[in-house]
Amino acid sequence: MSVVEISTAGPVPRRAEEARTLGRGLLTALVIGSMIGAGVFSLPQNMAAKAGPLAILIGWAITGIGMLALALVYQSLSRRMPRLNSGPYAYARAGFGDFVGFNSAWGYWLSAWLGNVSYAVVLFGALSYFWPAFGDGNTWQAILGASAVLWAIHFLILGGIRTAAITNLVTTIAKIAPIVLFLALILLAFRIDVFTADFSGLAKPELGGILTQVKSTMLVTLWVFIGVEGASVVSGRATHRRDIGFATLVGFLVCLALYAGVSLLSLGILSQGELAGMKNPSMAGVMAAVVGPWGAIVINLALVVSVLGAFLSWTLLAAEIPFAVARDGLMPKVFAQENASGSPAGSLWITNGLVQLVLIVAYFANSTYQVLFSIASVAILVPYVLSGAYALKLAVGRQGYGPQEESGRDIAIGGLATLYGAWLVYAADTKYLFLCAMLYAAGVIVFTWARIERVSLTRRVRVFTFIEFVLAVALVLTGLAAAWFSFNGTLSLA
Repeated sequence: MSVVEISTAGPVPRRAEEARTLGRGLLTALVIGSMIGAGVFSLPQNMAAKAGPLAILIGWAITGIGMLALALVYQSLSRRMPRLNSGPYAYARAGFGDFVGFNSAWGYWLSAWLGNVSYAVVLFGALSYFWPAFGDGNTWQAILGASAVLWAIHFLILGGIRTAAITNLVTTIAKIAPIVLFLALILLAFRIDVFTADFSGLAKPELGGILTQVKSTMLVTLWVFIGVEGASVVSGRATHRRDIGFATLVGFLVCLALYAGVSLLSLGILSQGELAGMKNPSMAGVMAAVVGPWGAIVINLALVVSVLGAFLSWTLLAAEIPFAVARDGLMPKVFAQENASGSPAGSLWITNGLVQLVLIVAYFANSTYQVLFSIASVAILVPYVLSGAYALKLAVGRQGYGPQEESGRDIAIGGLATLYGAWLVYAADTKYLFLCAMLYAAGVIVFTWARIERVSLTRRVRVFTFIEFVLAVALVLTGLAAAWFSFNGTLSLA
């Protein structure tokens, strides 16, 4: 199969024309809206919990450089490989074959819908500020409310992708405004003596050395940037191809400025120890320390709006990826069903059904937002590493480059993005890596199901190549080992 055929293989139903028209503004709002969710409102506590100001600065520097490289990768690939849609999945498949491409899509999908479960939990955790019965977002009242929100968003998207994207634009503007207000107020109250007190964090042995502290920030900083690839994921619906790169880069820069400002300026209002002991959303506590109780009310209301918007954005992305993969014959054909409004109905029903199931499990298992976002963050590492590796492969092989066109810059960017992804794997907590191994092993069953469907139609497609079979066996064995460690208590999320 040629590169050109990768994103168009298989029978494709005709879409409603309005589902294709996502312009620059809507794409940028999708990128920003999918990145800004709950994470930014918990950044002061999440970052200070295990790190001092110096390590947090270093963490943001590493993340800023790494995620900028990844954003440039998506910008470059959208321009250099215009026939490849669906972002991380299409790039991994083009570069490394069907099974690797499937696993990129599978990890992205896992991250998306598990992230939505975490959004549901934190949404009602924030509402508990006004209605205590919602607790930490995992009481029965909270689960009931989260289920109502989930299915309201579900039916909104079934009505059409463009309608949902316009709604997302409105919520994105609404969520940015209170964050800018927060930054303006704490900048006026910022105290340099508070910020520089125990700047290294080494006076507190429980934080560990600088490297340990920096590693502790990595999943947090990754989590808040998940979604930078959002415009690439829906690239097949973009009005103009050039808008994808613009939306990716602008969305990244806006969010980097907001995130770094929130976490670093907060350290000039309250000490590391005070921030670490705060209840989330910790932005509310910082705001209250500056302006009084009304500040906490504003931030909690902003969090509710922000999470609703992110919930919508990620439901769009979570449905789009398996829809595209199923059209290429790498996921079961039930995921490829499309309704009259151009929405990926089959994928949407399955995705939100899983979100509902895990919400119920979260109630009985008493799962928290931090656990869910950590799992979602680790699950997306494979798609990110593979995107960087594909860009590097193209640049080294000069595929898609003209005779006089330089590839050195893209080699550096692709290499940096790949190294950053590898660093994140190293920095991730082992227990989340093992849990994700179980989830990836389950994907082997789904891939096999899809390929058997394909074989029955064409009688010419093998389920696995030899290399794919070896990779599949390795995944299954790792997943079984992780399951055994969980069963005997060696691996625990507690």
